[in-house]
Amino acid sequence: MSYERLTEIWTQYQQQIWEAIGQTFYMVGMSTLAAAILGIPLGTLIYATRPGGMLENRTASALLNTLVNVIRSFPFLLLVVFMFPLTRAIVGTTIGTTAATVPLAVVAIAGYSRLVEQALLEVPRGVIEAARSMGASRLEIVWKFLYVEARSGLVLGLTTSIVSFISYSTVVGIVGGGGVGDFAIRYGYQRFEMDVTICMIVLMVLLVQIVQVAGSYISRKIDKR
Repeated sequence: MSYERLTEIWTQYQQQIWEAIGQTFYMVGMSTLAAAILGIPLGTLIYATRPGGMLENRTASALLNTLVNVIRSFPFLLLVVFMFPLTRAIVGTTIGTTAATVPLAVVAIAGYSRLVEQALLEVPRGVIEAARSMGASRLEIVWKFLYVEARSGLVLGLTTSIVSFISYSTVVGIVGGGGVGDFAIRYGYQRFEMDVTICMIVLMVLLVQIVQVAGSYISRKIDKR
């Protein structure tokens, strides 16, 4: 693709491209916020209630694991449609960028909670035993020992999740969610301008690379092991 064609695409669609980028950032940002606020506690509960855990509870463990597994195994587009009633109840509509954040947030919470569980499982049992020997409460064990030891894995897990959120955000364009994916379909694929679609794909690839590099860098910096 020539530089002149790139310039032509930018000139013609500049406003729409910026709007699409903003919508993608909004959807990914809200999903990341939901994952951080609710995914970490959910993943911690799954970890703590498992057999041999601090809050061992087979019933709670089975329910939480089943819920997360069902959500994660649901085809995302079908989940978006299936959640229409809940989405309408929360935001008042099923169309638009804000509506698209509801199913994205649900998938984000479920997906990241599993990565949180895996990160916590990598913490040596000796750390927990040492915390108990010092008289730490369960809450202190989680906050001052588990999260501290697992912080690098938690960041890498969130990085992986954000990359997935970017991918999912392109799907919701089919139901009016907007974003870069929606722009690529409407202005590229449907108008048979494949060079526009290719430009958007390159943009998404660059965005994913930036997120991955930043997440890996932060993870290395805070890993004190």
